[in-house]
Amino acid sequence: MKTVKMSNYSVSKEGYPHLEKVCRDYNYNKVVLVGGKRALQAAAPKIREALKDSDIEITGEFVYGEECTMSNVERLKNREEIQNADVIFTIGGGKSTDTGKILAAQLNKNAFSFPTICSNCSAVTAISVVYNDDRTFSHYELIPAPVHMFVETSIIANAPEEYLWAGIGDGLSKQPEVAYATKYAELDHIARMGLTLSKSCEAPFLKYGKQAIEDCRNNKSTQAIEEVAMDILVATGYVSNLTNQPEYYYNSSLAHIFYNASTAVPRDKEYLHGELVSFGVLVLHAYAEQFDELDKIAKFNKSIGLPITLEDVGLTYDDLEKLAEVAPNTTEWKRAVTNPLTKERFIEAMKTADEYGKKLKAERQEEIA
Repeated sequence: MKTVKMSNYSVSKEGYPHLEKVCRDYNYNKVVLVGGKRALQAAAPKIREALKDSDIEITGEFVYGEECTMSNVERLKNREEIQNADVIFTIGGGKSTDTGKILAAQLNKNAFSFPTICSNCSAVTAISVVYNDDRTFSHYELIPAPVHMFVETSIIANAPEEYLWAGIGDGLSKQPEVAYATKYAELDHIARMGLTLSKSCEAPFLKYGKQAIEDCRNNKSTQAIEEVAMDILVATGYVSNLTNQPEYYYNSSLAHIFYNASTAVPRDKEYLHGELVSFGVLVLHAYAEQFDELDKIAKFNKSIGLPITLEDVGLTYDDLEKLAEVAPNTTEWKRAVTNPLTKERFIEAMKTADEYGKKLKAERQEEIA
């Protein structure tokens, strides 16, 4: 039997006007808030305002930690306030949301998600990215998606712009990764629907992305913010759920192989998930010899300041052997149904993407000169 469950969602410009009704629809009388420190500061007062005239009880409010780790999940599981809640409100960005989803699954509860930034599509996906306590990548945890997502665009618009910027970088991976992962696959109706939907993901980023970043910088809740936010949170998230099933994994490919492998290389600076994935998109296009796409996305990345060279993500050619050594351990590599991926081509693709980015930077310097 195949069952596909997708998150419902509500969008508003201010507050959470539908929250009480949705809680009533599920017969939830006790809720608990789990999220990042800044996320709770942004969203918790609005959640409390939405529920203040109801008899729905908020049993507690907890900071999840700093990473989605199983140790954080275990710590939260032991809180009586969380155990007594009917539903877990998971609040914040990808790491806090992923933690809340695993927590809900392990306690046999549902989750409502409240994204406060748009750095990825975690708020509607049935997968969590789990890290070790030393912040290296551990594994993917397959869990139920939140049953409902609440998007408040004024919170998104008032969040630091780099999260929206990184979310665009991550979101840009969905269309080419699904296309590459399914290229040689025999698709069932679920995966076919995911592939079809994935083809709608790229265009809104190219059309609205630059304006959305500018509007976020100015804390303005605009159509561009909403279009980009819903593309990141809903479109790419729904694709993830449709292309990630027990029988197959078409949800991501070489862009995320690059990201996951790169976490094994210590660097002096921390990089956002989507920041690294955005260079991985260039690696994918280089690997697939899709040079028109490489040109298009590299130029777009450059226009909004996303990485276009290895140096931009703190890497050098000396690190590529390490990345190639780690890459075959990733889910994307192990479950690929394309022509067999090879370490040699992966290294060459990283070099090709880097060389193209250097060329674009050199052209810019010539224009300035």
